Amino acid sequence: MDLAVKLIVFLPLLAAFVAGFFGRAIGDRGAQVVTTGALLVAAALSWFVFFKVGFGGAGGTARLATWIVSGTFDVAWALRIDTLTAVMLIVVTTVSSMVHLYAVGYMADDKSVPRFMAYLSLFTFAMLMLVTADNLVQMFFGWEGVGLASYLLIGFWYDRPSANAAAIKAFVVNRVGDFGFALGIFALYLLTGSVQFDAIFKAAPELAKITFPLLGCAVPALTACCLLLFIGAMGKSAQLGLHTWLPDAMEGPTPVSALIHAATMVTAGVFMVARCSPLFEYSQVALDVVTVVGASTAIFAATVGLTQYDIKRVIAYSTCSQLGYMFFALGVSAYPAGMFHLMTHAFFKALLFLGAGSVIHAMHHEQDMRHMGGLKDKIPQTYWLMWIGTLALAGIGIPGIGGFAGFHSKDVILESAYAAHTAVGGYAFWLGIVAAFLTAFYSCRLMFLTFHGKPHDKHHYDHAHESPPSMLIPLYVLAAGAIVAGFLGEAWFVGHHEKEFWRASILILPDHHALHGAHDVPTWVKWSPLVVAVAGIGLAWWFYVKSSFGLPKMMVDAFPAVHRFFFKKWYFDELYDLMFVRPSFWLGRQLWKKGDIGIIDGVGPNGLAAGSQRLAGVLGRTQSGYLYHYAFAMLIGVALLVTWYMLSRGR
Repeated sequence: MDLAVKLIVFLPLLAAFVAGFFGRAIGDRGAQVVTTGALLVAAALSWFVFFKVGFGGAGGTARLATWIVSGTFDVAWALRIDTLTAVMLIVVTTVSSMVHLYAVGYMADDKSVPRFMAYLSLFTFAMLMLVTADNLVQMFFGWEGVGLASYLLIGFWYDRPSANAAAIKAFVVNRVGDFGFALGIFALYLLTGSVQFDAIFKAAPELAKITFPLLGCAVPALTACCLLLFIGAMGKSAQLGLHTWLPDAMEGPTPVSALIHAATMVTAGVFMVARCSPLFEYSQVALDVVTVVGASTAIFAATVGLTQYDIKRVIAYSTCSQLGYMFFALGVSAYPAGMFHLMTHAFFKALLFLGAGSVIHAMHHEQDMRHMGGLKDKIPQTYWLMWIGTLALAGIGIPGIGGFAGFHSKDVILESAYAAHTAVGGYAFWLGIVAAFLTAFYSCRLMFLTFHGKPHDKHHYDHAHESPPSMLIPLYVLAAGAIVAGFLGEAWFVGHHEKEFWRASILILPDHHALHGAHDVPTWVKWSPLVVAVAGIGLAWWFYVKSSFGLPKMMVDAFPAVHRFFFKKWYFDELYDLMFVRPSFWLGRQLWKKGDIGIIDGVGPNGLAAGSQRLAGVLGRTQSGYLYHYAFAMLIGVALLVTWYMLSRGR
């Protein structure tokens, strides 16, 4: 099995190397075959490892090489293989392989196909390195690797200023979170003398007793470490405050959106917190912060998704909202529920992103839903596949019987939040219920605006056509996951086989009983998500089908301030522009004009250097080349010397 894991991790790297450095030699088709083939093999091996580890009990650590040895600091390259890793392996490789296959058709006419395929495979390798890490430094290597690859992918069309700006924004915002993550790693090494997970986790109970003074207060050391780690998770997983990069990242090609925002990069923060559950379990303050931030993100992103018109941005804000669900599940110690939703969400969200790409492909790269409409007869396969993803996202299913994948995973999160019987758990539950209603509404709004009603752009509508098989096959695979993943995973992830499945990869202390209590919540709690989801779907149908699109305009006219607030994304971009961007530009201009030009150039090139040049010009005039000029100067010099000598002797 060690060999299988090594192949899973390094096949994408090898494929990226071949496509990136030999792309011109092997051509577009060769790059597509190498990278897609490598990912399909990695995906097949990942499912083998998943069943071997999750159901067979195998696992362990495969040491590759020594990396850093400096005094007591010892870091090795090692691949950690447990259930948590196995779940992430199937999520990352399955979605990535489908994205690679989808890109064969979607990027067929692009002029830089080998470079794009190499970037996709490089991103996948970095993510796999992150989820298989056995220590925090190796995890940070993968963490920064996906950041680099996302920068390259978001800005892939570098001739577009908007793509460059979005790539820079994603890179900078993530650096804020990564700085917190790095500080957390430093603090844990300072406290434990190790960055290896097992050593840190073993020391957690003792770390919970340590405090340090700060501003006259005794601050729990473990809580500080967990909060620093969570700041890193907030940046990578686009939680409220560090979320602003996520919607702008839609400037990249649609396969990038599916890969980054569905199953891989944005779930890295969720995985990291779940991996560090032995630390977070001993800090209730940190868990409460995770819960509040996650719940707040879920409702924030859902309200913004109501008003967006770019089809990809609606799905991006949906991703942000669903990540909020995952985090507040972790915050109430329902880690298996959060990971369950991460897995199911990967299938239906990748399906929606790639389905949106199929729509954009049919509409000749038009992304504004106001220019669409009536497409269900033009691209029927995409239409029905996207309905599967939409119903899975909305969480449609019948309690006690079953439903789409999102129904199984999202409902257990809400039930766990309620069963926590804490103030923050109640806060998360009620915001989660409201967000579930909004999710169903804006998801169906997307479907009705895109596929129903009359065409709003007749030229694009007349030329619309169904996507090629290379784009549709991944949609069918992901649709199958969106239908059956919940049924297949519920018993093992959060059901009666939960302890057997997760074993030692996740720690839940005995007094944290939210997940177990989720099975015994009142009936109204179990039915509430379905009721609000159906209400959201019905309201969307009334707004965008029954009323022939007149009712939405009436609502906007009746509540312009509310609509503007949601449409402007709660003014976070404007606030950050006022707080950080403008002061930074002002400071830069001052340093440029007064510091660089005024002082450095004034003293240097325009000061001493210019003065020396002027003096050289004056002195240069004395070098006439005439002998009598030099003789006269020598006589003057001798006269001055004799005068000085006589005057000095006279004193």
